[in-house]
Amino acid sequence: MADDRPGTATASGPFLELGGGLLDLSDRCLVMGIVNRTPDSFYDKGAYFALDDSLRLAEAHVAAGADLLDVGGVKAGPGEAVSTGEELDRVVPAVEALAARFEVAVSVDTWRAEVAEACYRAGAVLGNDISGFADPRYLAVAAAAGAAVVATHIRLAPRVPDPEPTYPGGDVVGAVEAFLRDRQAAAAAAGIPATRVVVDAGLDLGKTAVQSLELLRASDRLARLGSTLLLSASNKTFLGVTLGLELGERGEASLAAAALGVARGVRLVRVHDVARTRRVVDAVTAVAGAR
Repeated sequence: MADDRPGTATASGPFLELGGGLLDLSDRCLVMGIVNRTPDSFYDKGAYFALDDSLRLAEAHVAAGADLLDVGGVKAGPGEAVSTGEELDRVVPAVEALAARFEVAVSVDTWRAEVAEACYRAGAVLGNDISGFADPRYLAVAAAAGAAVVATHIRLAPRVPDPEPTYPGGDVVGAVEAFLRDRQAAAAAAGIPATRVVVDAGLDLGKTAVQSLELLRASDRLARLGSTLLLSASNKTFLGVTLGLELGERGEASLAAAALGVARGVRLVRVHDVARTRRVVDAVTAVAGAR
């Protein structure tokens, strides 16, 4: 991983440390390719559940320009229970294989500290936790491993249906911003430096389509929290509801969401379509830099 430590008058950040390298993201956006080792993924329906298939997908992501690979073994939404042991069996071999084969950073998409810890030993350098660090050991494990973490807002908990989410005063942006500030503080208290903390508004996680759109539009406000801002909007329900699109029809909408997010401060996008997203975010950052 390249090291872009601040040392010039033009370096402004945000800065993100991954695997010991410090990246200046003031004028670039990283692309994270999704690798689901789940038989019931909302998007691919288990097409890459087999280890060989997931490795081929990862290879395609890297060839298309992915900066990170995000491996998940349990889907975020409701579904059949997955034990810790089963999640470990799904993700640890994949993380180990990806870390050995590719020069890109590997992330583990889990809210369980035990799974994150095993994946850090296998080569992961980022813990992508959609629960907002609900596991009391999560931050300590990341701190001990020198790993970065993603603090994601969720209203209830992973896998728990939340069909009618409401927020005090109807202010979803304010509620998410306050939650993420609290999670930043918790990470700092656990000994994780600010350069190893990423924040994510958690679109679709306890949000209506309208609320998710509000948060996407407020990316500039959330970027001012100072941490690298992650956007996970790829093929999500809020795009389908807003535009009347079925799951397989949301490709262009996903690219538009990524472009808007990057223009407003997003510096890490988590996506299914790496190739087209890579071109979009590079174009947006190039235009912004020229401006």
